[in-house]
Amino acid sequence: MKNRTIDEYELIEIPKIVADDGRGNLSVVEKDLIPYDIKRVYYLYDVPSDSIRGGHAHKELKQFLIALSGSFDVVLDDGKDRIVITLNRPYKGLYIPNGLWRELENFSAGAVCLSLVSETYDEADYIRTYDDYLAFKGT
Repeated sequence: MKNRTIDEYELIEIPKIVADDGRGNLSVVEKDLIPYDIKRVYYLYDVPSDSIRGGHAHKELKQFLIALSGSFDVVLDDGKDRIVITLNRPYKGLYIPNGLWRELENFSAGAVCLSLVSETYDEADYIRTYDDYLAFKGT
């Protein structure tokens, strides 16, 4: 969708079950938590702190990111405005609709980023350069 704006992202609280006996916590992502069916799951890890991941937009794919361990920043851009969202809790996820540019940066040591996406891999769905993204948006 070409006319997406950065205010369409959503931070979603993932249900957290706390063990009464101190054995730790459990969080569950079930069907109704995110607004699409999950077709692919992948995760990023061992990312150097000075690396940037992402650096693209999707025409159709929707994405839900969770910092399972550590922290990282997600930069969202709609061609006019940018926002930085820090993910650092395994019970909060970031829903990114299609049509937004995204970059992941500032990975802490040991950070693990889980990505739950709405589509299987399709190179034709990617917008790989920011200039192409701006052209796609018509800005």
